[in-house]
Amino acid sequence: METVARCFRPNIGAGGGYGYGGHASLSAGPNMNPPTQDGYPPGYSPYYQGGYYPNNNPAAAVITSPITYQLQEPPPEQTVGPDSMKYTVDDLDRRKSGGKAKSRNNRKNPSPGPDAQLERVFVWDLDETIIIFHSLLTSSFAQRYGKDASATCALGLRMEELIFNLADTHLFFNDLEECDQVHIDDVSSDDNGQDLSTYNFATDGFRSTPGNVCMATGVRGGVDWMRKLAFRYRRIKEIYERYANNVQAILPAHGRDAWLQLRGDLESVTDNWLTLAMKSLNLIHQRPNCVNVLATTTQLVPALAKLFLYGLGEVFSIDNVYSATKIGKESCFERIIQRFGRNVTYVAVGDGRDEEQAAKVHNMPFWRISSHSDLMALHHALEQDYL
Repeated sequence: METVARCFRPNIGAGGGYGYGGHASLSAGPNMNPPTQDGYPPGYSPYYQGGYYPNNNPAAAVITSPITYQLQEPPPEQTVGPDSMKYTVDDLDRRKSGGKAKSRNNRKNPSPGPDAQLERVFVWDLDETIIIFHSLLTSSFAQRYGKDASATCALGLRMEELIFNLADTHLFFNDLEECDQVHIDDVSSDDNGQDLSTYNFATDGFRSTPGNVCMATGVRGGVDWMRKLAFRYRRIKEIYERYANNVQAILPAHGRDAWLQLRGDLESVTDNWLTLAMKSLNLIHQRPNCVNVLATTTQLVPALAKLFLYGLGEVFSIDNVYSATKIGKESCFERIIQRFGRNVTYVAVGDGRDEEQAAKVHNMPFWRISSHSDLMALHHALEQDYL
């Protein structure tokens, strides 16, 4: 695989070659002068209303936390008391429940009963919010934080190559690049439930020639073609659910150490950005009545490959992953609301104008992420139950 060629692979996102056009420039420091929000303490201004099948018997052990880092505690000026915040998400709860806030006494129980009702849905952006990726390739992260631009770009290119290798080898991206979906189940109605244990995806005629997504017989978009498309997305779902917490089981043996080293290098050069984001994601994941949902401008299949390689499979169920490449963030948010209903509180977390505008349209609070301190402030707000 040619790294440079894949670096500029088209149709990966909605905002240009990489599909990250919705992200504001990091070098501009969008949270340096945020809109004034009366009643917010210092540090909380970003929060405001607005084959393909892998080995069935992998020898590798599950990686739960391959790299450990020392994290700073949130700075003292971000420590606040409940009386110092004029507006919190609880205000939305009170409005929806006739003036009475929902009980949160059972939130510490990580295993809710089957009848438990969702209270909060946190809608996350991916690139430059949870992970630093695109800004490594453009060198904007290096410029902002005084890093070596060539070194950081090289790390980004190495991760990009891993993402496409995984997407092509195990997630059918060679077949599906031009058949992107918003959600993994969008074509499930075309699936007839056929047993795929012995199904040969390589010879089923879905792709007749390299680079030409069409059938040797039949018509693209016809019933038979759609059924084969649905088979691929069903298999992707099976692979994700089986290996999201054990990605090294589907990596080649010679590549596992390199992947772990790359993960460590990325955390080092980004000053533990992902580790800081994971602290908030894990807190939300452990709450019985809250859920993490991803709405990314990356195409669905590469987005799933990113979740594999960055160790995010545990905090994002595949059913809670949405791609806004085809429909945009506003419509993507609308789909999420239609799924979870309007009786829950939504909180959008992101770095770009697209998700901020979508949050405003749908009356969601929006927490801007533009620096490490924003991630620490978010974790502190969650830890103190302000969110």
